[in-house]
Amino acid sequence: MRPIPDDLAQAQEEWHAAYRQLAACPRTALRRRLIRLSSEVLFHPYWQGRGMTARAALFAPTQGGRG
Repeated sequence: MRPIPDDLAQAQEEWHAAYRQLAACPRTALRRRLIRLSSEVLFHPYWQGRGMTARAALFAPTQGGRG
């Protein structure tokens, strides 16, 4: 499997941070940011030719902690 590109990894990290912020303090701006980041991660060129299972793994909680 190819290594994940830096921009995709950064978007994923930002997605998780925005999700945690939204859970703590629901705000429209955070919802919009989460939607934008979701599309950035899900439709990144890295995923072309890969199934939804690989994409879904990005948003799964990490083992031993909160996602």
